[in-house]
Amino acid sequence: MRMTPTAPPPGLSRRVAAELVGTAALVTVIVGSGIRAETLSQDVGVSLLANSLASAIGLGILIALFGPLSGGHLNPAVTLCEWWARRGEEQAPGVREVAAYCAAQLVGAVTGALLAETMFGRAPGTWSTQVRSDHHLLLGETVATAGLVLLVLGLRRIGRLALAPLAVAAYIAAAIWFTSSGSFANPAATVGRALSDSFTGIAPGSLPGFVGAQLLGTLLGVALASLLYGRGEPNSPDSRRTG
Repeated sequence: MRMTPTAPPPGLSRRVAAELVGTAALVTVIVGSGIRAETLSQDVGVSLLANSLASAIGLGILIALFGPLSGGHLNPAVTLCEWWARRGEEQAPGVREVAAYCAAQLVGAVTGALLAETMFGRAPGTWSTQVRSDHHLLLGETVATAGLVLLVLGLRRIGRLALAPLAVAAYIAAAIWFTSSGSFANPAATVGRALSDSFTGIAPGSLPGFVGAQLLGTLLGVALASLLYGRGEPNSPDSRRTG
């Protein structure tokens, strides 16, 4: 999820704007498709299938669209693991850029949730009542985030970041089903989803545990990537292509 070396990267303000707009669009897709699915079917399985497909397709499109601008992170966990993977490089992101990205992603996520609620005629700003605090859910969220981080860093290490839109979307579609938590795997989107009282939401009281599990998953993903791939120059020039 990096710029190609053939063109100068956009300024920080444009990159931050891309992360804000992209994250807002992502959460709008997640929450909006969840509300739509819930109103069209009383079958939870059908609703989850519709929501997972819409979320994965939307994510892949957004990574492809915003990748050339900002890297298409749309997720603080991805921003942090990219910062770690590129440390020491000549054009590696600094702490200021990481902080700006994460702040933009958080604002974008809240904006997206409020927009989705408003589009469907619901009162924006209503806190979710979906409690997600059981230990097995936190384990599932740790696994989901670790897998995502391992995927992103693995693609970078083998020089296949160009596959990120498809690979990340496919992983999230699968992880929504194979993890007990439903694979939020995104601290910013998790905060945004607290503002939607739909089945895609999460109660504010569950946020510390979920975000903590995501941060733990990020660390585990980085550790696994280091163990499996080591650290050094990617194996292919394709690694310098954007996701």
